[in-house]
Amino acid sequence: MDTVTTYTGLSPAAFFTILALMCVVYKTVCSMFVDPEPPEDLKNKLISSSAAASAATAANFSNQTVIPETVQLGEVTEHELRAYDGSDPNKPLLMAIKGQIYDVSRSRMFYGPGGPYAMFAGRDASRALALMSFDPQDLTGNIEGLSDSELEVLQDWEYKFMEKYVKVGQIVSEQTSKPTKNGDKVPENQNHDGA
Repeated sequence: MDTVTTYTGLSPAAFFTILALMCVVYKTVCSMFVDPEPPEDLKNKLISSSAAASAATAANFSNQTVIPETVQLGEVTEHELRAYDGSDPNKPLLMAIKGQIYDVSRSRMFYGPGGPYAMFAGRDASRALALMSFDPQDLTGNIEGLSDSELEVLQDWEYKFMEKYVKVGQIVSEQTSKPTKNGDKVPENQNHDGA
């Protein structure tokens, strides 16, 4: 106990109180970004009581929006990504960070129409996330000119998305390639006649 006082300048009671509060804040903040896995005994209770709950769940489920199945898009342009902004309930809700597209359909209450982060859906929101900005001009994947600390913030967001959501594709530049008649992609500066 003397060591705690020596190194921190706090009484042991104050030190452990602060430590406990830090743990509570950490758990609270983490639970905002990652769905916690229920403890095993809670899973078993849920399974055993599922018969009584299935009738109520079926009734409630019919009133809820059905989450579309995750679809792998592959390479799409930013313009094509905009179709996945939540305006069509039959399409998945997608968002990109650093050109990587994630299916955020399971967080529709946040990213769907009317949600607090709805403006990020159907877009690469890298710059806005790095700057913690809701300014429409920051809704872009352009991260040029960001400071090291802003890039770290963006990296934290990317790790959270990688942990929570399924990656379904990546953004490609509309100038990089365009489809030919047979579906292959050729750089735009090449002629199709071989000249």
